[in-house]
Order: sequence, then C-alpha cells, then structure tokens
Amino acid sequence: MPSLGAAARPARPEKIFDRESEWAALADFARDPRPGPALGVVTGRPRQGTSFLLESLAKSMGGFYFCGQDESVAQTLQRLGDQLDRHMGKSATRDPHSWKDAVEALLALGEDRPMPVVVDGVPGLVEQSPSLPAVLHRALRDAEESPRPPRTRLFLCGNSTPVMRRLFGAPSPLRDHVRLELVVPSLDFRQAARFWGIDDPRLAMLVHAVVGGTPAYRGDFVCGDVPAGLDDFDDWVCRTVLNPRRPLFREAGHLVEEATDHRERALCHSVLTAIASGHVTAGDVADHLERPLTDVSHALAALRDHGVLEESRDILRAGAGRFRIVEPLLAFDHAIVRPHDSVLEREPAATVWQRVRGTFHSETAARHFADVCREWAERFAAAPTFGAPTTSDAVVTAVSSGSLPVPGRSTGIEVDVGVRGRVGNRPGVLLSVGTARWNGVMGLEHLERLHHVLSDLSERGEDVSHAGPVCYGGAGFSAGLHQAELRGRVVLVGLERLYQGE
Repeated sequence: MPSLGAAARPARPEKIFDRESEWAALADFARDPRPGPALGVVTGRPRQGTSFLLESLAKSMGGFYFCGQDESVAQTLQRLGDQLDRHMGKSATRDPHSWKDAVEALLALGEDRPMPVVVDGVPGLVEQSPSLPAVLHRALRDAEESPRPPRTRLFLCGNSTPVMRRLFGAPSPLRDHVRLELVVPSLDFRQAARFWGIDDPRLAMLVHAVVGGTPAYRGDFVCGDVPAGLDDFDDWVCRTVLNPRRPLFREAGHLVEEATDHRERALCHSVLTAIASGHVTAGDVADHLERPLTDVSHALAALRDHGVLEESRDILRAGAGRFRIVEPLLAFDHAIVRPHDSVLEREPAATVWQRVRGTFHSETAARHFADVCREWAERFAAAPTFGAPTTSDAVVTAVSSGSLPVPGRSTGIEVDVGVRGRVGNRPGVLLSVGTARWNGVMGLEHLERLHHVLSDLSERGEDVSHAGPVCYGGAGFSAGLHQAELRGRVVLVGLERLYQGE
C-alpha cells in the first residue's frame, strides 16, 4: 500500500480490547487515498466482536455502518434509506427502491474523501436478494470507470465462512475488487487471560477450557462474572455454564444451529460429541458412532467449512488428518453438559458438577491443555526451543499431535505435541516429540517414555537425530526432571512458561 499521506490513523477506542493489528489493517485500508472504490472482506466466527470492531471504525472515521437483519427486502431497503438520511443530515434525493439504487448511494458516500462504508450481515442479505453480488460487481465496475471515481472503502462482513468464501473467492467476479481480506480470530489463550483479568495461569487455563477466547462470553453471557480464584472455579462453573438461566448454558446449541442445516444437525452433534471424547480421526469417529464413513465425512467437512472444526495433519503419518473442536465451549458442552442436559433442569448444578468434575479435569481440560501446548509451540516458543542441542538452524514448519500403530502391541506410538521443521535444505525434519500432562507432577518416567518413542520411530526409519524430548506439565515437574533439564536432556514447559515465556 502506498503512503497514506496526511490522514492520521484513528486511535483504537479504549473499549476495544487488544485487536491492535486488526484495527491497524482496517484503518489503513479505510484511509487509503488512492482514487477509485475498494472492497474489504471481513469475516469471523460468531461472538468475536467483528461487528463491534467495524462499527467502531466507521464511527471514529465519520463513516457509515449498516447491518442486515432478518426482514423483507423492502424493509431492509427502507431502513438503509433512513440510515443514509440520518448520516447525510438531510433527506436523500431518492429513496433506494432496489439494491442497485442502494449500492450506488453507498458508493457515492466516498466522492470527496476516503470513506469507510460497512455493510454487515452480508450472507443474510444475499439470502434475501440473490442478485446482490451481481449488483455489487456492476456498481463497483461502473464506479471504477467513472470520470471521478469515488474513494469508498466498502467493507462487507459476515460470520458464515462458506458463504463469504463463495461470494468473494475465485472464481467470483467480486474477487477482482477485493483489496483487503481480514479474519477476526478468537483471542489466544494469553490474550484471553488478560481479557478476563486472571493472573493465576492454572485458573486461566481452566477458564479457557470452558469459554475459550470468545470476547462476548465475559459480558452478557455470564454478566461479567469472573472466578475470584482457583477455590471459586467450581462455583463459577455452576453459576455460569451449568446454569440454565444464563445465556451461556444454551450458547453451544445456538452455535451448531448457526453452522448446520437442520437435516444434518443430529449427526453433527454426534460427531462433535465423539471428537470431544477423544476420537479425532474420521475413521475413529465413524467407528465410534457406528455410522458409514461417507456420512461422517460429510458432517466433518460441513463443520470444518463453517469454522467449527479444524483439521491438522498427523505429525507422524503423512496424509492422515486429525480434527479438533475450535471453540472450547463446544467441546465442554458436548463432553460435559449435553449428556446431563435434562438433569440440569431438575437437579442443582453443584450436584451434577460433582458427578462430572473428574471427567472434566482428566479428559476435557487435559485435551484442552494439549491443544494450548501445541499453540504455544507454534506461536510463542523461541526458535532454539526445539531440536537436539546440536541443531542450531532449525525453522519450525508444522506442529501437531500424532499416532502410529505398533504391530504386536496394544498401545502404539503417541505424541501429544510433535514439531517438524526445516534443517538446512531438508524440510519436514522431526524436531521434537512432546507429552502433555495436565494433572499430576511429571517425572523421569515421562522422559523415558519419550526416549522410547524416539527409539521406536528410529526403528521405523524416521530420522530422529535432530529431535529432542519436551515435557509439558500443568502441575509441575519432579526434581529429577529439573536435573535432567539442567543437563540438556529435556525441555520443560510449565504453565508459567506457556503464559509468559518462550
């Protein structure tokens, strides 16, 4: 992008937590002084604050914000015309009787200066008016070719990833007009701890295992209720996510409804329950549900396309995929809440929680801890962390879990956090095998297990000469492990390092 000239980037409003890079990208695009209209596509999963971010941007720059609703086309156009009148401080010269009129009026807002114009809820608007993408394409093309092209920066926003991809990805003609593509993500586990104001890393991890990094869940969904400490966590769970009177209790169901067709919803819930209980490959899910692999694969693809699931490559088996639930609240709901949904309407939440608390800590929180360890390895670990002591030029390129069956043994090779990278000119070199334990102090037996893993992999032809063992512990490490770390035999990653270190 060329120099933005004298137009200063507007300050990010204090009410917006973090989002510094997203704000900078949006604001710089909005104030780009080049002639001609430009299209920005902004997406994000529900409840991430995407609309709030764009509305704040429009307000801070004197722009225009409009959000589609579930109403008729005539009502939408009437409401849009009314908002345009208020924005311009006068009666519009012509009410928009069609989307052609409306889009021309929106593009005209940038006649005198770069102007951010936000149209939110685009998937719903396109469902109302299927011709809207073609109208946008013609209007943008005509505006670009006009003698005095407007400098409207048109932001189109929507939560439905598949719809937005279809509208603005190749081979859509609108693709040629796109100058900005931005996905507003959930807060990562470190940001989430700061957002919730939690300093204790174990408490922060527990809360993140329930509500993840979705900003909206701290506000209206729990009415600002933050656990006062580790001793308050159990009570907090009971008064928030297990409380049928709080919106958070039914939020997971709403998320699945928004992402799936009603005809496949039951299967999608079953698939999510299977993944939440540890069945992470398509074959495992199909076997667990006793359903045809074709049906399960279709549900997995739909959930992945809507951003509910994320698929990663098995770190040990080329071509094998492993699924995880992106939103921790969905994993918590399908592992803990849904099996006791009807009971929670009749029995006190504390009674039900005592029944499932052990499962949460030993399974749900433990799996979530491993997810966070993988995120740390990929995003926050320092470059020298992985690889044998003799490996100095390694670059991390892939982080995932992995498993390999071993003939004649009931248990195969399992790696919770595997790291591959490039060493010199060699890509895909194994740099690290790690085991993650949420509960219980880790000891030398965990290190010995990792040495056995490396030995097994070596026997199967894997080059492990650059690979080092890593122990990820949520409850600390034994004195023997600390001594082994001092001797360079293992890397230890505890909660403090996860949240504050490299």
